[in-house]
Amino acid sequence: MDLKMDNVIGGKFKLGRKIGGGSFGELFLGVSVQTGEEVAVKLEPAKTKHPQLHYESKIYMLLQGGTGIPSLKWFGVQGDYNAMVIDLLGPSLEDLFNYCNRKLTLKSVLMLADQLISRVEYMHSRGFLHRDIKPDNFLMGLGRKANQVYVIDFGLAKKYRDLQTHRHIPYRENKNLTGTARYASVNTHLGVEQSRRDDLESLGYVLMYFLRGSLPWQGLKAGTKKQKYDRISEKKVSTPIEVLCKSYPQEFVSYFQYC
Repeated sequence: MDLKMDNVIGGKFKLGRKIGGGSFGELFLGVSVQTGEEVAVKLEPAKTKHPQLHYESKIYMLLQGGTGIPSLKWFGVQGDYNAMVIDLLGPSLEDLFNYCNRKLTLKSVLMLADQLISRVEYMHSRGFLHRDIKPDNFLMGLGRKANQVYVIDFGLAKKYRDLQTHRHIPYRENKNLTGTARYASVNTHLGVEQSRRDDLESLGYVLMYFLRGSLPWQGLKAGTKKQKYDRISEKKVSTPIEVLCKSYPQEFVSYFQYC
């Protein structure tokens, strides 16, 4: 990635090494020129076919001030790139899960659940669905905030109600799968427009993944992506919640019934 400049974003943040990447673009370490504070810089080519950084930065702005929401420090165009600067955070819950040999204790899962439900509830209170709830999109803080869970990656987030009238988006069908198949709700697989309950159902699958070590629809083989999604969907629909949560507290079943 050639930034064709002296690598200072917005005249404020010096760009450092690459620390991550994905379909959305790339993530770099940055340092504030004024304070020396380390930050995270997300870049995407300005000419990308499906730009989402501007949209994501707008959602960060609307969510600012909430507990566990990274602070947005700068957004703009820098050379050939859209750039967004946010708090630098620690490992993701997927990283932690791997450090812990892919099994978490009930106590750890409940302590995480408390924070995770609060993050999703806050987003919903601001009128947004996350629509890509997964362990990779929750990060621990750093330093004094090392015990705080942050929610990130709002590229797929969507308003579910009008902020003025509070009217809910209409019920629709024949929607394509948005988000990650492993944690997608049953309704999402069935092509129903997502709503708050779907974020919560996905979060339930994340919690069971942490407790069990894996989900019954993981590792299914298929020829094409579409066939794989269909196999995951079939397995999910045919797995009763009681079976998914077997040998774990009844409250997990109640949680799914609430969704």
